[in-house]
Amino acid sequence: MSQKKLKISAGSQKYNVVIGNNLISKLPKLLSADSIEFKKCLLLIDKRVPKNLINKIKTSLKCEKTFYLFNANEKNKNIKTVQSILQILFKKNFSRGDCLISIGGGITGDIGGFTASLFKRGLKLVNIPTTLLAQVDSSIGGKTGVNNIYGKNQIGSFYQPNIVVSDIVFLKTLPKREFICGYGEILKHSLIANKKLYQFLCKNFENIINLKSPFIEKTIYESCKIKKFVVEKDEKEKNLRKILNFGHTFAHAYEASINFSNKLNHGEAVLLGINAALKFSLNNKILKRNDYNSVIKHIKKSNLPHNLKNYFSIKDCNKITSFMVKDKKNRSNMINLVLLKKIGSPIINKEYKKQKITYFLKNQLLN
Repeated sequence: MSQKKLKISAGSQKYNVVIGNNLISKLPKLLSADSIEFKKCLLLIDKRVPKNLINKIKTSLKCEKTFYLFNANEKNKNIKTVQSILQILFKKNFSRGDCLISIGGGITGDIGGFTASLFKRGLKLVNIPTTLLAQVDSSIGGKTGVNNIYGKNQIGSFYQPNIVVSDIVFLKTLPKREFICGYGEILKHSLIANKKLYQFLCKNFENIINLKSPFIEKTIYESCKIKKFVVEKDEKEKNLRKILNFGHTFAHAYEASINFSNKLNHGEAVLLGINAALKFSLNNKILKRNDYNSVIKHIKKSNLPHNLKNYFSIKDCNKITSFMVKDKKNRSNMINLVLLKKIGSPIINKEYKKQKITYFLKNQLLN
């Protein structure tokens, strides 16, 4: 598949998502094509991104460059990191016409976007997602934010980038665990919006996981199309965009309850969350057993994380649901869940008492 573009129209901001192979060597051309000009840029870089690929970006950019390398993890995704980056921008006398280029996974993108939104009320932003998870999810839609003691992404803003450059070349450097992390979001997109994509994933999982062309490019493109559709309809998560949280209310609480330990990464938590949301939908007679069995079969056959017992015990249940109560989507003391009616058809704004979900989780861990 040749280079593909998706144009996102979110509120007043319109920008392209460019998907292809070895795009970073053509970065100035891509920026110029979208009239993105600046004299200075700060490159916010996850330390794990291979140096040879960073050097390609450095070489291609001819402007004045400043670098901020950091260890991108959930514990460093905080206000302190944002303040450090802001200090550099002020010391280097950046203007609103200059640019922050985020190079890394979702954590880097979230921090970069949030910092760009704060600096003089808005700095140009180029997003170069280097993980599958970021390419299909967090790089699109303008959600930014950092964690605090009250949970994940509790401080943030909506701030759209000027362009997203999703280069397949980065995916070839990912460990399998990180790749599975992204696959969880792709599976989620298919379940909430596109049964044909779900069937494509079931049929071609091995080709996708082994980065075979054109399977991986098609998967990313189709997944991004779903995110594009939802974001354009509901930029600031008033209603429809909530469907993107399928599995995430459980997932974020799982992560927070173990203090964002590497024992469970975001994508693994999402897959466990999807599993829980499917089972909860089935138990509450919202989802038919045939659809439930189909998805669970795919998850197990693909050897994706699905067993909550590998990560938690009964004593963790109250802690998990305490974080679920604090979720941003809740409008009361009830827990707001996105559930599934059938593959491709979600249901939003279903509210349940904490006790009911605690009981459900305990049963998950007992059986």
